[in-house]
Amino acid sequence: MAKETILVVEDEEDIRELLKYNLEKEGYQVFGAVTGEAALQAVRDRRPDLVLLDLMLPGIDGLEVCRKIRRETQTRYLPIIMLTAKGEEADIVTGLELGADDYVTKPFSPRVLLARLRAALRRRGLQLPLATEPLKIDELLIHPGRHEVLLKGQPIPLTVTEFRLLHHLVRKPGWVFTRSQIVNEIHGEDYPVSDRSIDVQIVSLRKKLGAFGSHLETIRGVGYRFKE
Repeated sequence: MAKETILVVEDEEDIRELLKYNLEKEGYQVFGAVTGEAALQAVRDRRPDLVLLDLMLPGIDGLEVCRKIRRETQTRYLPIIMLTAKGEEADIVTGLELGADDYVTKPFSPRVLLARLRAALRRRGLQLPLATEPLKIDELLIHPGRHEVLLKGQPIPLTVTEFRLLHHLVRKPGWVFTRSQIVNEIHGEDYPVSDRSIDVQIVSLRKKLGAFGSHLETIRGVGYRFKE
């Protein structure tokens, strides 16, 4: 039985072929794109199940590709994993804010990449766990059914991961969750734990929530909590 289709957007042929080899060995159907423009066309024409997206591309860069994919209703929830070089922390943060689901740093381990890819595919289309009733704390309103966050009545644009993270913390104000517990909740139990990934998501949430972001409290050596 054929597995999911993966679009690999990478202009370096050696890396593109390495990814193609490892993914096809696992049974995935793989096709590639070299430029951002070609990637967007491939997403429209072939409707992949997941995109592996290099940030440094000729023409339209990976961040702009991510932005355009998230703007389209039909591809808004298409899983995107960024491929980044070391030292591109600012681009990683921007990519996650634009809606990328995860990132893998080059040089990457094929096993780690495959684990993250499988986790992203499993998360695709998952419903938020537990309560679907709106949550209201002070000036913050979270509506899981609408996948909507309002602060002082104004919508706050969050990625899927950011929404799940905020919803998880707000459901139990005052409770402290370790990074591992947060990863298990929003990604699944066998997701390869990345403390840095959770930290980046928290930073992004605080930025988007402005002064209200101070409610997301860091508990040194433990994790995070939502402080009323």
